[in-house]
Amino acid sequence: MDDVQIKEMVRARYGGIAAASETSCCAPAASSCCGPEAAAQDKARRMGYSEAELAVVPEGANLGLGCGNPLAIAAMRPGETVVDLGSGAGLDCFLAAQQVGQTGHVIGVDMTHEMLKKARDNAARIGAANVEFRLGELENLPVADNTADVVISNCVINLVPDKEQVFREAFRVLKQGGRLAVSDIINTAPLSAELQSDPSLLCSCVAGAAPADRVENWLSEAGFVDVRVTPKPESRELIKTWAPGRNLENHIVSAMVEARKP
Repeated sequence: MDDVQIKEMVRARYGGIAAASETSCCAPAASSCCGPEAAAQDKARRMGYSEAELAVVPEGANLGLGCGNPLAIAAMRPGETVVDLGSGAGLDCFLAAQQVGQTGHVIGVDMTHEMLKKARDNAARIGAANVEFRLGELENLPVADNTADVVISNCVINLVPDKEQVFREAFRVLKQGGRLAVSDIINTAPLSAELQSDPSLLCSCVAGAAPADRVENWLSEAGFVDVRVTPKPESRELIKTWAPGRNLENHIVSAMVEARKP
């Protein structure tokens, strides 16, 4: 399967999730660990979101898609501009908007029309004037150079075939001194031939994961400094539920990825 096919499969999957208002996790649809809204809320808690955070986002913004809470490491300040890579229904954008305040600005970028519609509807419903959502691919962000103080992402970069280009784009849109704060999946042990050949795992945050040292190298090559990839071993309990019986937790783990543009 080539890169174009993978991208279209990812687009179709997440567009379908948005259109159907599903609350599945980053796992194959046939073995989703999430169901109704309550399950998505529980998943978000296990990813590190607080009750206070979940209480202030509009209903429907949390689709249970993610592997951590990038806002926990972003250290956002009032007046800052934030770009969210793969913003989905807007969960992290709405939380970021509260942190940067009315003098700040949040730009969510997603490649699926269905997700954009859902996010924009959510923003309109709560009157989030400091948030906007743009259609675009992470390898070619619809954002000008030197725009963002912070770039965030939650369990999306691993889905992109050309991850190096994503990091180059993140570097481009960041201001000098700007920071990258990402929650994503990394590979900790080689996938079996069976897992590698499963098409569903290519669009479900599993088969596209890269090892931590490769992520660090990509970030450094893009120009970032103070690069740090911190695995979250406790995430294995959540990952175990993504595809029960397939032992994904022996191969991947959630990690916090931090870096700075000098």
